[in-house]
Order: sequence, then C-alpha cells, then structure tokens
Amino acid sequence: MTTTTQRRTARAFTGARSGVYGWLLTIAAALMVVPAWAAETGEYPNRPLRLVVPFAPGSATDTMARLLAHELSQRLGQTVVVDDRPGAFGQIAAVHVARSAPDGYTVFMTTNTTHSANPHLYKTLAYDPVKDFDPVVRSATLPFVVICATALPVKTMRELVDLGRSRPDGLTFASASSSSLVAAETIARLGKVKLVSVLYKASPHAIGDVASGRVDMMVADVATAMPQIAAGRVRLLGVATEKRIASLPDTPPVSDTLKGFEVGSWNGLLVPAGTPKPVVTRLAREVIAILTRPDMAARLAALGFEVDPLGPEPFAAYLRSQLDTWGRLIRDAGIQPQ
Repeated sequence: MTTTTQRRTARAFTGARSGVYGWLLTIAAALMVVPAWAAETGEYPNRPLRLVVPFAPGSATDTMARLLAHELSQRLGQTVVVDDRPGAFGQIAAVHVARSAPDGYTVFMTTNTTHSANPHLYKTLAYDPVKDFDPVVRSATLPFVVICATALPVKTMRELVDLGRSRPDGLTFASASSSSLVAAETIARLGKVKLVSVLYKASPHAIGDVASGRVDMMVADVATAMPQIAAGRVRLLGVATEKRIASLPDTPPVSDTLKGFEVGSWNGLLVPAGTPKPVVTRLAREVIAILTRPDMAARLAALGFEVDPLGPEPFAAYLRSQLDTWGRLIRDAGIQPQ
C-alpha cells in the first residue's frame, strides 16, 4: 500500500512539474516574440527615441534631423531627441549607432560621408556601412555649391581656376565632410590647380572661415551655405550639379568650366542591423508621410533640399550604387586611403 501511494505521489509530482515547465516555456516563447508583435500592434514606441547626427548643430543634416524629430514626435507620440556626435568625418556617430541595441530607439540621420565615401577614404573602419545598418528612408538629396571668400579677386569658376594656376602655393579650401573634401580634390584634378586642404569638425565653422577670408574657398552643401551667400559674406561661383537648380536659377554649373564635374549629397535614416522589420516599416511609413506633405516638402526645398524619399528596399539598392559612385570619384581624384 505504501508502494502504491508513493507511485501516485510521484506521478502527481511529475505531472505538476511538467505543467510548470510547460507554462514557463510558453511564457519564454511569448517574450521572444514581443518586440515584433508590439511593433505590429502599434505598441512601438513606448519610450523616447534618439536621432543621432554625425555632424555639428547648424549643419544641413542637423537641420533636417531637427525638422523630422519635431514631426516624428507628434506622429509617434514619443519625444525624439537629436543627438549630435560630430568628428572623424562621421565615424564617431556611425560606430555609436552600429553598436547600439537594434530596437528602433536609436536612429541614424546620416549622409554619403559615412556610407558612401568613408569606405574608400579609410583603409579600415570600425563599422561596416552595409552589414552594420538597416536602411529606413532616403529623405532627400542635397546639391553642393562652390563658394569663395569675397576678398578673393574672382567672380566666376573660370577666374578661380586661372587664379589657382597662377599661384605656386595654390589656394586653400575648407572641408568638414568627405563630400566636400572629394569635391574639392576633383576640382583640383579637373582644373589642374593646386588646392591645400584645411579640415574642420563642422561645416558652419568651415564656411565661417571662408567668409572671414582665413580660407580661400569651399565646396559646401547649399543648405548650410545659403545663409552666408544671402548675406553676401561669401561669393557663389557655381553649383556642383549637371544642370542649374531651382533654388539658384542664375548660378551656372561648375561643369560649364570643368567638364564632367558633378558632386551631390544625400540624407537618410538608418538603424542598427537586426532591428525588427515591423519597426523599420513603421519608421519608414511615418517619415515618408512627413516628407511628402506639401508644406514640409516646400519648407525643405526652401532650404535647398530636393525631397525624393526612398523606402527601405529602394534605399538599400541606392546605397550600394552610391558606394560604387563615390569609390570612382575618390579614385579619379587621386585620393589615397588613409
């Protein structure tokens, strides 16, 4: 009788133990699918987001980020904080984002500097522009312009090239991004002019030194340069696009003087690789809705941006093509990787 009782007790304990283990496994499985489920049912986000920018406040990318952060905060119902992390041509910010948790709460507002040019300018990078990030949205493209100090005795690109050729020591140019560096070196190659690089941490500071005459010239994005151009503090010589642009219809392309010259930038949002697809989809949907609003598109156009959103898959293809494009530009300019 004792034996029968013991067997019954053992079976009861085993059944209870199996029930407990099964319950625990069910809970564990449920927890594993919460991130994707929560995102799909609208529970993402449930805390503030951080929008990381690889350049300083006042840059074109920072301007775009702040406009988007304000609008996204309203649409997502959560605060979106802009986190400027300038330095090393965007590498500091890129590494930070690449190593962040892939949960949709760290978003990278970046450009071709970190994801198109840097891979060809540096022998080694602490991040992989393809493997470490998932594309969300290309927000806009951004034309570049050539500007110079008003004290420089030139008013056109032809005069700038002729002046540079007449000076044995060449001209100085400011650069605060891979884009501006590569563009200026391309001018040096096509124009057969000696240009001496002066590196800056931020575009606003660089343009300020051109305005003061400390540096002769710069190839800058139109959004950052426009206030200085409008105020007459720097002289506008040409646009770095194939054709004239709507925001500067009276300014000729640099290619009228230097055949084949064309350099532009793009802005876009990326997240750490492995971010749940529903989160990426939600972010892309909200950002595209913001950018395609007529009032927002007009506001960005007034700043020099050409709004042309691309969703995650088209943006991924675009990123791959831009890697090839900037690799060619850098090789043609004769820039050796550091």
